[in-house]
Amino acid sequence: MKTNAGRFFEDYRLGDVIAHAVPRTVSGGERALYHALYPARGALYSSDEFARACGLAASPLDDLIAFHTVFGKTVPDISLNAVANLGYAEGRWLAPVYPGDSLRSQSTVIGLKENSNGQSGVVYVRTVGLNQHGVAVLEYVRWVMVKKRALAAAAPTTVVPELAKVVEPAQLVIPQGLDFTHYDFALAGEPHRLGDYTVGEVIDHVDGVTIEEAEHMLATRLWQNTAKVHFDATNRADGKRLIYGGHVISLARALSFNGLANAQMMVALNAGAHANPCFAGDTVRAWSQVLDVAETAAPGVGAIRLRLVATKGRAGDLRGADGKYLPEVLLDLDYWALMPR
Repeated sequence: MKTNAGRFFEDYRLGDVIAHAVPRTVSGGERALYHALYPARGALYSSDEFARACGLAASPLDDLIAFHTVFGKTVPDISLNAVANLGYAEGRWLAPVYPGDSLRSQSTVIGLKENSNGQSGVVYVRTVGLNQHGVAVLEYVRWVMVKKRALAAAAPTTVVPELAKVVEPAQLVIPQGLDFTHYDFALAGEPHRLGDYTVGEVIDHVDGVTIEEAEHMLATRLWQNTAKVHFDATNRADGKRLIYGGHVISLARALSFNGLANAQMMVALNAGAHANPCFAGDTVRAWSQVLDVAETAAPGVGAIRLRLVATKGRAGDLRGADGKYLPEVLLDLDYWALMPR
């Protein structure tokens, strides 16, 4: 048997360390395709000259390119037989990724919990993305619901890891040399700096994008995500392919430019949930809420903590009277970004 059916829930063991195949060298091609798939136009990721004026050697690749690439490497080992990707925590971008870098991924199983129906279970993993020098560029925890191969298989001892609710500002990694002292707001596209935002403020990003099947399939292949629910229409009883959760994240982040153009770099992922499934034909909108602001030691650089919500509904609507996510809410993401003070 030379083919790989992927791991099922009962195949995981607490403490397993999985080195994922295949390393990938990223280039300007990924940037071009990313900007074609999403309305991404952050100045720091679009212009070498803008990035140099902010103290960097050149324009790095978008933070979510690094995330999707590292994530995609893990899919054959972690979520090939997934029912759904459930959430994220303790994510940090540790170093910028530039064209020419080669990325690989490694995951450690840190938790296991069989579902009450006995048909699936939740696997918790901590993943690290490394470049060609062995330097960690990204780390995060995610948990995913995975099918069982044999329903009679014995359940492992339940271990649910305790995860921090938020990455503390002191733990944020600021790229070496980053300096927003001479930040050009006109070229960035908006005049708003950190002091213009107040905790609790809700920002409606106004624009919407209708997702097409073709662009989702291009994204899934681009990030080498082989999860069956995304590319195999026979994998679900309804014959639909789930839109890849990372596609929704990038779409919402790109839409947030309108109102948050100067939230330039994602540096931490505090929490995240794919609240409801998304399918081709859905029109996605986004809104953000300011959760916190913080200073950093880098000149002119502050940090803003944001809740980013992707929805098919109205800005500000999130949960019903029962406390559950409204059916039109697709994504609830809590992250830190860097912004000029």
